[in-house]
Amino acid sequence: MRVGLVCPYSLTIPGGVQAQVMGLARTLAGMGVDVRVLAPCDGPPPDACVTPLGASVPTASNGSVAPLAPDPAAQLRTIRALRDEAFDVIHLHEPLAPGPTMTALLFRNAPLVGTFHRAGDSLAYTLTRPGVRWLAKRLDLRVAVSRDALETARRALGGTYDLLFNGIDVDRFAKAVPAPTTGPTIFFVGRHEERKGLAVLLDALRLLPPEVTVWVGGTGPQTEELRARHGGDPRIEWLGRLSDEEVAARMRGADVFCAPSLHGESFGVVLLEAMAAGAVVVASALDGYANVATHDVDALLTPPGDAEALAAALERALHDGALRNRLVAAAEQRAQEFSMDRLAEAYVARYERLAGLPVG
Repeated sequence: MRVGLVCPYSLTIPGGVQAQVMGLARTLAGMGVDVRVLAPCDGPPPDACVTPLGASVPTASNGSVAPLAPDPAAQLRTIRALRDEAFDVIHLHEPLAPGPTMTALLFRNAPLVGTFHRAGDSLAYTLTRPGVRWLAKRLDLRVAVSRDALETARRALGGTYDLLFNGIDVDRFAKAVPAPTTGPTIFFVGRHEERKGLAVLLDALRLLPPEVTVWVGGTGPQTEELRARHGGDPRIEWLGRLSDEEVAARMRGADVFCAPSLHGESFGVVLLEAMAAGAVVVASALDGYANVATHDVDALLTPPGDAEALAAALERALHDGALRNRLVAAAEQRAQEFSMDRLAEAYVARYERLAGLPVG
């Protein structure tokens, strides 16, 4: 069986959907599936199985910036690749994003699976509802990665959806070589923008003891402002953009992984990665994060934007040994439930069911 995975976002720019697409592709290949990924790339493709469709254009989306490729040249490359590859099944991630996935919907020369990742209302869906509903009907199977993503898609598009979790490569995090530390260490990684809540974490740091170190990974539109405001604090290490291997090493080395997001999170893959790495998770009590984390069972969850509550949870996570041990043990079991191997098996069963469908 020959499967094509189509991603609308540039694979050379870090992002949750991109990580899911590449993780699924590599796992499927390991299972013997003949798989190819079609996606924009702003540099060398990250894997030999990737067909690059051109460079991306930064586009405002869901409080962030999405690296999409809506230009005609990328769409022509998409059509050519779909024709030449002769896939048995085509799997579109965020099928209604402008660019290659939407083009694949229109071109449609094989049965289509569409996975919806987005949670939260979409102005684009609202403004173009008749058109996107028609396009969505061209999907043979719709999948949502969380209940929030399912409700978002159903409100905008109608229809029925399978609910399949996002997956993680458990071993990559559980077996990573830990980055060295010199004392209690908190790790944050993500785009430096308002919705990710880095400003809240750095505000909470004023309430934490002097021996604490905070590793800050990633970059973004708030980086310069936050560095100017907190650059004099020697407890903060600004790491910049990190490779996947560096992220895993930092998660493995840190005592606590902090995800203080304010909104716009549909699932919480990064929490599961930290759980697999053995870090205590302290995160915001968002519906998206509740898909994977339960307060005082496998994580500590605090009200979004509340720096004092966040500081109190971080203090507990760093210095209450019994609590740490209990949370880490439960979290490692929780991470196993979301392995990429299990997700790939679930998709293969659906691919096999769809592969014989006529295309009309």
